[in-house]
Amino acid sequence: MKETILQGWQSAWPTVKSSKPLATGVGVIDESALNTIEVDKVFDAVNYASTTIGQAVLYRSLIQPLDDIDEIKAKQEALKELRNNSALKDKLEHIIESATRHEKSFYLLLFGEFLGSLGTAREEHEIEGYGYSQYKRGIRFMLDLVADIQDTDTPQSLYLKALFEKIKAFAETRAYSLMEGPAYISESGILSKQERKDSFSPAIIFRPRLFKPLLIALLFGFVWAIAHFFPTDMFNVSIEAIPTATIFFVPLLLAYYPVIGSFDRDSCIIPLRNVYKNAPEVAETLDALGQLDELLSFLKFADSFASPVVLPDLIESNHHRINLVDAKNPVLGKDNPDYVGNDFLLEDDKLVLVTGPNSGGKTAFCKTIAQLQLLAQIGSYVPAQAATLTVADRIFYQVSEVSHLSDGEGRFGTELKRTKDIFLATTPKSLVVLDELSEGTTFEEKMESSSNVLNGFYRKGNSTILITHNHQLVDEFVRQRVGLPRQVEFANDAPTYKLIPGVSRVSHADRVAKKIGFSKEDIDNYLADAQ
Repeated sequence: MKETILQGWQSAWPTVKSSKPLATGVGVIDESALNTIEVDKVFDAVNYASTTIGQAVLYRSLIQPLDDIDEIKAKQEALKELRNNSALKDKLEHIIESATRHEKSFYLLLFGEFLGSLGTAREEHEIEGYGYSQYKRGIRFMLDLVADIQDTDTPQSLYLKALFEKIKAFAETRAYSLMEGPAYISESGILSKQERKDSFSPAIIFRPRLFKPLLIALLFGFVWAIAHFFPTDMFNVSIEAIPTATIFFVPLLLAYYPVIGSFDRDSCIIPLRNVYKNAPEVAETLDALGQLDELLSFLKFADSFASPVVLPDLIESNHHRINLVDAKNPVLGKDNPDYVGNDFLLEDDKLVLVTGPNSGGKTAFCKTIAQLQLLAQIGSYVPAQAATLTVADRIFYQVSEVSHLSDGEGRFGTELKRTKDIFLATTPKSLVVLDELSEGTTFEEKMESSSNVLNGFYRKGNSTILITHNHQLVDEFVRQRVGLPRQVEFANDAPTYKLIPGVSRVSHADRVAKKIGFSKEDIDNYLADAQ
């Protein structure tokens, strides 16, 4: 079971990007692939969530995507219901809008730093005074959330219905009862209304306000009783003198406020917030709110994208399959209606070998494949005319890495270690993208090592995409009738960004060198100018 967002926030002020990727071979995506696929940019493209908890849930989804087809389909059905039920969608948007305005009050209650009665709050995480207003605003956020969901018609889709039920169920918990109040402070700890009924120990009723009418009345009643029963000898106070005598109780009242305020803060508010912070029901309710906001974010992403989007058709298969029509990069194509889309089909062939000149779009295309697979596995829309795919149990994307001084392996060894880790972690249901292979060695050794690695992945049965300039390697696999050769298209010495059948045997290195001003002619000119 995934860690809740609140659990990840226990030791720090709430942040959106608090979730961490799982280890290689444990989760769908590991840290290295996360960085290479540029998941943070994907998050920025898809993120239309309004609440902090909604953004944190969306980020967690991308960092730890689903690998269960039924769970993903359930999220898709929820999106379809929201798309077709405008009244429900409008109601949820209203709930999220309200939560956006008030959720920081709850985080301040849970994580705020008390400055004391004389401190002045200058940062969003600081609490001045005794915390009464922060407590009331914080619990009101949770109570209103439950009330709003209770006031909304129950959805039909299983995913939405489960989120609604989870929030409604919070009303039956101890944490909710304490928020609703009153809470009782006893020798055995804090008690809710229900717990108080079963307890016979004396308790103090906590109400989040500094003015305690009953306590003040008891204080003055005590003074009156003294004046009435001991009018002269002990206190030299008469009943008629009480109005004048009250002047002497002003200092007593001034002492009353810090004493009572400090007691409520230290003995009531802080212990109560610790209960809320550590209550699983609170964490699950917050997560449910975030998941509702995440769904609305997907809808807004779909509505704002510059090209058509679709909910992918998810199919079962004994190995990974993917079929995309006019697929576009979710980051680069977001605000660009002219972005060039591509078709892509990888089913029984299991291996695609992509060649082409520099800056022709090979890497952008392969990142598109990985990013769309990732979006599909969080239940989101993907930018394409049509998409059919299986759920990948692992998504890997390897690029050549700079060797580390500490590993003593050099560039080739560092890369090979990563390739080995990927190979051992994959299954036939995995998607693997390899951006060049066997760098840092001779051409002959590169050919042999790359061929061994690709054959290994091919025999394992997962989907593998290789980006390479090594057309000799591709020719060898074509001769064996293994894999699909694809190349990025150029027309009039310029990239069209289309992926077409074939093998490219040029790199256009000179074109790139001229573009950045470092061709042979440029070097000659620099040297001539320096003389």
